[in-house]
Amino acid sequence: QVQLVESGGGSVQAGGSLKLSCAASGSIFRTCGMGMGWYRQAPGKEREWVSSISLDGTTTYLYSVKGRFTISQDNAKNTLYLQMNTLKTEDTAVYYCAAQVVSGGYCLHYWGQGTQVTVSS
Repeated sequence: QVQLVESGGGSVQAGGSLKLSCAASGSIFRTCGMGMGWYRQAPGKEREWVSSISLDGTTTYLYSVKGRFTISQDNAKNTLYLQMNTLKTEDTAVYYCAAQVVSGGYCLHYWGQGTQVTVSS
């Protein structure tokens, strides 16, 4: 089992910054697939992928956040981060940490509980 706990959400004005953290615990011996990443879900919309970092450290971003968001991880602390700069009102959403982890020969997907990010104009 893998547990993911997000923190760092909050309310900020447009143009501001927030840094999300995701503390991972449990049986994380090796990631697979996308590795670890962030998704978000805005009110009335489907959950969408935002960014991920793979086992080899390759980072990828949703086009609309590229250049504003930075994903990183601290392996010693088993923590994933998402630095969000120049926030826009359309970034308002619940942000979820996600991990794809090898378990029993399968690549399993885990979700955190989510943290709210609200950007006001």
